[in-house]
Amino acid sequence: MKQALAKVINPNVLVNLVSRRVRQLTSSGGGCRPLIANCQGLGAADIALTEIVEGKMAWDLTDSEDDDPAIARKRRRS
Repeated sequence: MKQALAKVINPNVLVNLVSRRVRQLTSSGGGCRPLIANCQGLGAADIALTEIVEGKMAWDLTDSEDDDPAIARKRRRS
C-alpha cells in the first residue's frame, strides 16, 4: 500500500484507481486479465496495487485541486 501511495501521492485517487481496477478484474464478462505475471494467491485489490507499483497502470487526473474554487478557499482559510 505504501509503495502504491508513493506512486499516486493522493490517497483518494489511489482508492479510486484500485476500486475501478477491482471492478474490472471481477466483472462477470471476464474480459480483463491481470497485468502482472504472478498473481497466485492474490486478491483483486492486491493485484491492482501491484499493477500500480510495477507501473503497469497509467492514469490521468482530469480535475486539478487548484482548479476547484472550494478547495482553494479552504486552503486560504487555514
